[in-house]
Amino acid sequence: MLSLTQLEKRYPNGTLALSGLTLGIEAGEIVAIVGGSGCGKSTLLRLIAGLDQPSRGRITLAGSAIRDPHPDIGVVFQEPRLMPWLTIAANVGFGIRHLPEAERKRRVSEALDRVGLADRGGHWPRELSGGQAQRVALARALVRQPKVLLLDEPFSALDALTRTDLQDHLLALWAYDRPTLILVTHDIEEALVLADRVVVMQPNPGRVRLDLPVPLARPRNRLDGEVLAWKTRLLAELGHASRPLSNDEVFPAVAI
Repeated sequence: MLSLTQLEKRYPNGTLALSGLTLGIEAGEIVAIVGGSGCGKSTLLRLIAGLDQPSRGRITLAGSAIRDPHPDIGVVFQEPRLMPWLTIAANVGFGIRHLPEAERKRRVSEALDRVGLADRGGHWPRELSGGQAQRVALARALVRQPKVLLLDEPFSALDALTRTDLQDHLLALWAYDRPTLILVTHDIEEALVLADRVVVMQPNPGRVRLDLPVPLARPRNRLDGEVLAWKTRLLAELGHASRPLSNDEVFPAVAI
């Protein structure tokens, strides 16, 4: 469904952020992208979102090239980025202003209900907690009914209990109509709890080191022995990813 082919991104200052990155993601998959700072994770998400253009390579969604922001691709950033002068309902409905009023109100009401904020539509962003504000950001992305939802460290600024709650809530939202989710995270536990696949990136330049299916049944207990074993392995892979692979080095086998 989503195809990334030989992506390269070189910035005007000469920095090569991504090189030779090829990845295919199927409809309805949850893919977590992990790696150290500077390995190009957020750059990759911006390219998929159409917010920036690759220097080389191609991105397609269902066969159509992505060159600009696309109505079938939603984005949730680390910060909620709510507009303080608009009510919660108006924030959620901002991206569907082109729809008839009745349809817009129906979708906004449904989206707020799905994130547990059905009674907050008339409130202002300043009246919400950090977790509630991020729920609004999720609702704003979901109200457009995207086929692909990109999440760039969406819960990293939250406390541990709120982050765990929103991770579980995200899975419940995903189960509703199963959009493709691509999650950038530094949190290995978050990646293992949420994802069908974990893509480990290496830096200088950013490229895929390891593409690892995670065949664990849901729901996943964060303290389960299997989850902890996978966490240990991924932490080791991230340590290895801090050094570049040589041209003739094969991606390491994964044995859990």
